[in-house]
Amino acid sequence: MRILGLDYGDKTVGVAVSDVFGWTAQGVEIIRRNNPMEHKQSLGRIAELINEYNIEKIVLGYPKNMDGSEGQRCEKTLEYKKRIENRFKNIPVILWDERLSTVAAQRFLHEADLNIKKSRGVIDKMAAVFILQGYLDSIRIKEEK
Repeated sequence: MRILGLDYGDKTVGVAVSDVFGWTAQGVEIIRRNNPMEHKQSLGRIAELINEYNIEKIVLGYPKNMDGSEGQRCEKTLEYKKRIENRFKNIPVILWDERLSTVAAQRFLHEADLNIKKSRGVIDKMAAVFILQGYLDSIRIKEEK
């Protein structure tokens, strides 16, 4: 079973996919949107990725505030989740707490010695990787208990 990880933002959607065993997450791409209210193109690309990778589940980053509260970004993410669920009715969409995914991605890229200009092009994809990998790790931990 392959799982799609998404890092939803106003201008981009970072995309990652799991390996067939559900052990690791790999960055796939960044879907860019010219208009924050436009979703047809990004959902169309997600449909292509679902078919290409035989996706059975989607993990969508849920951007809670550091204190655990939910703000405007959470509302927008919930709206996007509904759009995904309406478009792909047979694929469950799991919300995953992404509070530190972007920070972790930035730290990783900094340690990899990518400058800020270069990292802007991959930060959302790396955040999607961290979101999906966190989810995959949590499943493995539950299975080991």
